[in-house]
Amino acid sequence: MTIRIVEADTVDGRKLIDRLLDRFSVADTGCRDTVTDIIEEVRSRGDDAVLEYTRKFDAPNMSVDDLQVTKQELSDALAKVDDDVLRSLRLAAERIRLFHEREMENSWLLTRDDGTVTGRLVRPVDSAGLYVPGGQGGSTPLVSSVLMNGIPASIAGVGRRVMVTPPGADGMVSPALLVAASEVGITEIYKAGSAWAIAALAYGTVSIPPVDVIVGPGNQYVAEAKRQVMGRVRIDMIAGPSEVLIVADEKAQPPFIASDMLAQAEHDPQALALLITTSEDIAARTIGELEKQLESLSRQDIARTSLQNKGVIFLTETIEDAIELANMIAIEHLELQVREPWQWLPKVRHAGAVFLGDYTPEAAGDYVAGPNHVLPTMGTARISSALGVETFLKKSSIISYSRNALLGDAEHIRRLALLEGLTAHERSVAVRVEGSGE
Repeated sequence: MTIRIVEADTVDGRKLIDRLLDRFSVADTGCRDTVTDIIEEVRSRGDDAVLEYTRKFDAPNMSVDDLQVTKQELSDALAKVDDDVLRSLRLAAERIRLFHEREMENSWLLTRDDGTVTGRLVRPVDSAGLYVPGGQGGSTPLVSSVLMNGIPASIAGVGRRVMVTPPGADGMVSPALLVAASEVGITEIYKAGSAWAIAALAYGTVSIPPVDVIVGPGNQYVAEAKRQVMGRVRIDMIAGPSEVLIVADEKAQPPFIASDMLAQAEHDPQALALLITTSEDIAARTIGELEKQLESLSRQDIARTSLQNKGVIFLTETIEDAIELANMIAIEHLELQVREPWQWLPKVRHAGAVFLGDYTPEAAGDYVAGPNHVLPTMGTARISSALGVETFLKKSSIISYSRNALLGDAEHIRRLALLEGLTAHERSVAVRVEGSGE
């Protein structure tokens, strides 16, 4: 069978649910140790280490002079990209920009009756690094990642935006990636991938100055490298395999359900495609559709492995039960293929993104709908959100007292400071209000 069917409220169902609730994971020991060694090599040897790894794994003839994409390469790329692709890129960029402009936060001030001013100063980070995977040696350039990461950084006002991406064996970067970068105003691009690119962005080399924020998807080595440099830099999130969970009632369309499950399953053998339905008929027909549609996929072996090893169809008594189970699982992509999906939206508490109705495939969110497709996985939608403009912003508190205002608060400040045993804190107020500081 392509995928398991299990009743949620059974012993087997609860065991599967428990495993799903505990799916957060980090890299295995071998990967962690390898990444630690790579980061240390880049920290100590800089460009030499980056070039050594790049020559070994990507471009054998890479030199330090080839590390940065040139203006000529950026200019030449435009002529190599199909006009229809460019039109689609620009449509996607416009939609993403329009959505994310609503996310921008402004600084604000609050003035109390005594004249004290408090507030928040919102400022962008100085620099951000965007990691973009090579995509099967450049044959499947992940242009959407460039847009989804680059546009929010631009809206935030980040002054220096950098892209790193592994080169092909010929030392070149896909023209489509370069054009996508140009469309969002990124012209500082380096030909480096995997953990050594993340290390270079975090610690800097002679050729690649360090950044403040690192974002973007990647394999387990990229994810582990981001985890290890987190704290020195901000990262977007520790991402796991792609996920979808579809809630379907008896009126849902099995061809639609199956196609959306396969759209996640084709990413990775570890990808997670789940269906929760109240209808045994829908469950059975979906399995038939999965078998039928698998035969026409270019990545059918990957998708089939994902469905067989990770996929589950849960049966529940009611849609309310299904929504509650979805909240427990806290999936990356949640689809509501039910009658009156907007009626159920208020019940949703935990999901990276919610797709409402039969005609809202997750793929629309990946490319042109507008919201960001960099979403929390592995159950972290319980505690975190999509990448957005806020990822590239930081906030500083503003506080301004007059002498009279401080006189009014002095008693309380001094009392609390002494309670905590912080006599210098208490004295810093006393010296101002008792006149000895004049």
